[in-house]
Amino acid sequence: MQLCVIGAGYVGLVTAACFAEMGNRVICVERDSTRLAQLRDGHCPIHEPGLDSLLHQHLASGQLSFSASLRGSALHAQVIFIAVGTPQQEDGSADLRHVLAVADELGRVLRKPCIVVNKSTVPVGSAERVEQRIRSGLQQRGLSFSVPVLSNPEFLKEGSALEDFTRPDRVIIGSDCAQAGEALRRLYAPFVRNHERILLMPRREAEFSKYAANAFLATKISFINEMASLCARLGVDIEQVRHGIGSDRRIGTHFIYAGCGYGGSCFPKDVRALIRCAEQLGIEPGVLRAVEARNALQKTLLFQALREHFSGVLQGRVVTLWGLSFKPGTDDLREAPSLVLLDALLLAGCQVRAYDPVANEGVASRYPREVASGQLQLCGNALEAVEASEALILVTEWKQFRQPDFARVRHLMHRPLLLDGRNLYDPAELRALGFVYQGVGRATQGHCKEEAA
Repeated sequence: MQLCVIGAGYVGLVTAACFAEMGNRVICVERDSTRLAQLRDGHCPIHEPGLDSLLHQHLASGQLSFSASLRGSALHAQVIFIAVGTPQQEDGSADLRHVLAVADELGRVLRKPCIVVNKSTVPVGSAERVEQRIRSGLQQRGLSFSVPVLSNPEFLKEGSALEDFTRPDRVIIGSDCAQAGEALRRLYAPFVRNHERILLMPRREAEFSKYAANAFLATKISFINEMASLCARLGVDIEQVRHGIGSDRRIGTHFIYAGCGYGGSCFPKDVRALIRCAEQLGIEPGVLRAVEARNALQKTLLFQALREHFSGVLQGRVVTLWGLSFKPGTDDLREAPSLVLLDALLLAGCQVRAYDPVANEGVASRYPREVASGQLQLCGNALEAVEASEALILVTEWKQFRQPDFARVRHLMHRPLLLDGRNLYDPAELRALGFVYQGVGRATQGHCKEEAA
């Protein structure tokens, strides 16, 4: 098929590359001139395992190309995917300006029937609005051919997006046009050959499914974090509890890891968008408000533990952070727990030494003054980061942090405090090596508080 993907952000790039991999000819439209130049030169502007290789391969084969022109790119397209950003507005609702601007432009440039697909995360009713805007533009030009607009929400996890796209749990296609829905089903058929995972439904149900899925996963995370708070007070290990409840198939093992909060571009934004939607409908979203409040509290947990350990005296303390991105496998810092922690540490006067395999550059651009002054040092590896440190805080559970040389780490540190924000380590092993260890919702053993120096 001839495809056009509008927007070369995270979703757009993955969508374009994966469809090109299946033999489709894909043109990806990107208006940012710097990003467009990078992509045309074969440089992937985001960190996503395997994506760089796919871009190189299909740029070379001609299956994938990039353009700044929507008019030329849409000319021969049979299916056009809208994958532009829907950022959060001040009131929490999704900002549809970019989506609707694309709809208006399509109304001005389309010359023949095609299928338009909303890939962006959009509120209920957005496909109808896009279809109406396109139809209005065509009518102003004296044209009346059909351009059905479908909803096809993405369910990509950063760090495993290619796997999620090519081997999906499900593909949701929202269509009020049977013929268009069937055409999109055929496009996705190569990805579900071994098992039928395509769900056809009306557009509004498809749009809401994305929000409901993300809100439910966020709820699971906030629930286990609230249980961890109780466990910490009761002398109970949340990790044992996690195994106990996760063995129940009705609950499952996914998204019940206690930690220092969730971040990223989806969960926080989508929970807030649902809260705003409920408010506009006169419904009190009590569960969603509690999810958001718990997550905000959870992001402060590590700083509070550090402050309590040092009896409130943090000025001049050397503190190490392992991991800065909101999750492993990505350089994405949006809503990252590390940023809440960094802000608090820097404000308290700490000297921060930090290391992340891919996100150092992004953090440096956010804190240029602190980097220039030396208060924030972004290190080249994990061991360098712990030199002369008085506290090591694990924030993001990258694989390279799973089995470090803790004897060496202990030798390099000035004080042996380890705050495990992802419950990655065995408390008994760490304490046997001389560390003062504290996880999230794990029973504290021994003396874990220093007197003020």
